[in-house]
Amino acid sequence: MNVSISGHHISVTDAMNTAVQEKLDKIGRHFDQIQSIQVILSLDNSGAIKSHKAEAIMRVSGKEMFVQALDDDMYKAINEMADKLDRQVRKYKTKLESKKTQGAGRDGRYEELMTDDAAPAV
Repeated sequence: MNVSISGHHISVTDAMNTAVQEKLDKIGRHFDQIQSIQVILSLDNSGAIKSHKAEAIMRVSGKEMFVQALDDDMYKAINEMADKLDRQVRKYKTKLESKKTQGAGRDGRYEELMTDDAAPAV
């Protein structure tokens, strides 16, 4: 899993980097087919209230997932971003597993057709 962490209008400290890495490791344990994750931490000073934003773009085979979280504290935004990403990963993994169990195999209708064809015509 390739992880890229960058800052926009903010310098990424070692503590922020560690917090993001720990949260993303948890997601990596749930799903091992992650190709890359790009995390952007930013600070919005446009209003009277400073707003911290954590965004993540995660790429898995055939899909790209995007999440963002806003909060007045950067670490809360990172936690919220990781939770949202974890929910998306679990939902995606559930969809993959349900497709596997459905499979392309024959269902009961095929067996009924075969027994009808084998019956002698009257």
